Amino acid sequence: MVIFRQLFDQQSSTYTYLLADRASREAVLIDPVFEQVRRDAALIDELGLALRWTIDTHVHADHVTGAWMLKQRTGSGIAFSAASGAEGADRYLQDGERCAFGARYLSVRATPGHTNGCITLVLDDESAAFTGDCLLIRGTGRTDFQQGDARALYRAVHGRIFTLPENCLLYPAHDYRGLAVTSVGEERRYNPRLGGDLSEDDFAGYMTNLGLPHPKQIDVAVPANLKCGAAERVPDAYAEPAWAPLAYTFAGIWEIDPQWLEDHLSAVQVIDVREPAEYDGPLGHIPAARLIALGELAARSGEIARERPVVTVCRAGGRSAQATVILRKAGFDTVANLAGGMLRWRAEGRIVENGHF
Repeated sequence: MVIFRQLFDQQSSTYTYLLADRASREAVLIDPVFEQVRRDAALIDELGLALRWTIDTHVHADHVTGAWMLKQRTGSGIAFSAASGAEGADRYLQDGERCAFGARYLSVRATPGHTNGCITLVLDDESAAFTGDCLLIRGTGRTDFQQGDARALYRAVHGRIFTLPENCLLYPAHDYRGLAVTSVGEERRYNPRLGGDLSEDDFAGYMTNLGLPHPKQIDVAVPANLKCGAAERVPDAYAEPAWAPLAYTFAGIWEIDPQWLEDHLSAVQVIDVREPAEYDGPLGHIPAARLIALGELAARSGEIARERPVVTVCRAGGRSAQATVILRKAGFDTVANLAGGMLRWRAEGRIVENGHF
């Protein structure tokens, strides 16, 4: 079995898919989103994977790909369809090619119609396929821009996707209703645009009269995606914090290295969010740490200086992780959690006050 994760970007309703070979830990990431690169990289790191390729199923019009950013962070290669027109990829995929990750691979099937460069990626055992915007759950991608062609899309779905096994699971690049997965058999029967007995003429007529609004991000997304998401510089919102060597977790929490913290205690504010009895208890507390119990933190955040970084700490790291969320909502930008809390701090033999076992 492969390692498989389905990830979601709420802003663009985009699904990103992570697949990895369990033995080699090599992975591929399908349709990454620029704003979610930090999240995706954290998951890849936590699972102990080596990202070999990012693959975009087409040149998206509603979000910017995270391919370039992930290449900068992880060294992964960028793969695009050879018919996409994108510049700067490390590999241009042709119909029938295989994109390997360890002992597993994805087969490339050209499925144009939404755009010229649309591809569907089929897992080696044909148990799953990733259809991009070609085939959605009970729908299809639109065909009214980017070289769209309704008849080509109809033929692509029927000839390249509906020919897969009936129980093959289909994973689209988008869904706007909260649906996550479908199957070849379901779409053959129930897709209201091209399933059942609907003909190519029926589909072409349907698509001609959709009357959809212009995608909001198309003027930004398409030019950026034609360069594989490359940016002249990383926007400040996605740059790594510079005040300390922080790690970003898949849970969305910035964590600080204990050694760095011990060496730089005078440069930060340590906020201990345990209860008073714990603060004065056997684990002790970090020198100069200020006690503000988690339940009081939101109301007392105004007591914390904003010009100096904040490190939150508790017994094991759970409450202090929540404390970073509270402080960020209160407008603190430079805040991090001490992962493992006082238990880890003491286990590593670091300096404490009032501690005893």
